[in-house]
Amino acid sequence: MSTIKLTRWDAADHLKTDQDVALYLEACLEENDPALLAAALGDVARARGMSQLARDTGLTREGLYKALSAEGNPSLATIMKVMAALGVKLHAEVLPRVAG
Repeated sequence: MSTIKLTRWDAADHLKTDQDVALYLEACLEENDPALLAAALGDVARARGMSQLARDTGLTREGLYKALSAEGNPSLATIMKVMAALGVKLHAEVLPRVAG
């Protein structure tokens, strides 16, 4: 019987282009889950280089890893700093009103 070797899937390994990053973050924003957005920003940060992001934002690498994890709870200011350093921005749109 042969042994199958599995590796952990990491989104950061698949975020190669700016378009990949934008589509990934847009999909995460659509879920309306702050923890998911923080974790997704962490994925993008790891794909781009956490050390450089720390320098660009003025935050520590350790602080970024903690804030941009699924268990993290970054402030809006941190999210905006990270997104600006990554060259992306939040998107807002008007939702259709539900009759009721």
